[in-house]
Amino acid sequence: MSKPFNFEVNLDCRPEVLAFFDEDTNTFSYVVRDPGSSACAVVDSVMEIDYAAGRLSYEGADKIIAYIQREGLELQWLIETHVHADHLSAAPYIQEQLGGLIGIGEHIVTVQETFGKIFNAGTGFQRDGSQFDRLFADGDSYFVGNMECHAMHTPGHTPACMTHVMGDAAFVGDTLFMPDGGTARADFPGGDARTLYQSIKRVLSLPDSVRLLMCHDYMPDGRAVEFETTVVAERRENIHVGGGISEDNFVAMREARDATLGMPRLILPSLQVNMRAGHLPEGEDNGTVYLKLPLNVL
Repeated sequence: MSKPFNFEVNLDCRPEVLAFFDEDTNTFSYVVRDPGSSACAVVDSVMEIDYAAGRLSYEGADKIIAYIQREGLELQWLIETHVHADHLSAAPYIQEQLGGLIGIGEHIVTVQETFGKIFNAGTGFQRDGSQFDRLFADGDSYFVGNMECHAMHTPGHTPACMTHVMGDAAFVGDTLFMPDGGTARADFPGGDARTLYQSIKRVLSLPDSVRLLMCHDYMPDGRAVEFETTVVAERRENIHVGGGISEDNFVAMREARDATLGMPRLILPSLQVNMRAGHLPEGEDNGTVYLKLPLNVL
């Protein structure tokens, strides 16, 4: 059974949330502004990669930086909801220009241990989360300006997934999609469909009016892109967990569905970079940075 959230949600605090959409990976990044000050946080930033050419770029991150500078905001946090398998984080690039602390869930160490072995990262790759500025435990609180924020451990998609509640807004990572999109896969190393169901139930125990902000939208049936819904809408309408769908039925559906899915296009470069908090691996003796392509391991 999932345990309920263990903090008080301040529904009177309504942060301003601006979404930035990366069409190549269907990913949303957010700037979240404390309504009582100029402080802000960035959630799930994206660094672009041309995989075929081996080139990185920062078009999306530059838009976020320009917005924060134009509005005169103070960036205090760069939040990663989990170690993404479908895009590369731009957190260090943004941090270098604007400051702020990079934070992720404390179970990043499990992900680092698993994928450190897969990529044969060697003893130079620390598997203790030290690449990040803050490791959040379940129930931890932190502040964006005057706005108290809370971290909920919501594993299942990955072991390190966290939902971040900032005022009346909750950033759910890949735990949930919009109601017509259902839920995230649970078949990556360390993922588990039953655990995912329990985490979703925990998110959906938040007050009805809490805004839920998605990390991805794949626009089912060709509808326009959407990124925000509410707890009550997900509880009633989500095609995978809404309307009282049982845990056993969810697990059966999720495992059958996951068995048909291919690996995300950018999983191999994404994991190598994101388990390092968005930093690239060290360059080799010729000064060039390489990303590995392990064969027959996923």
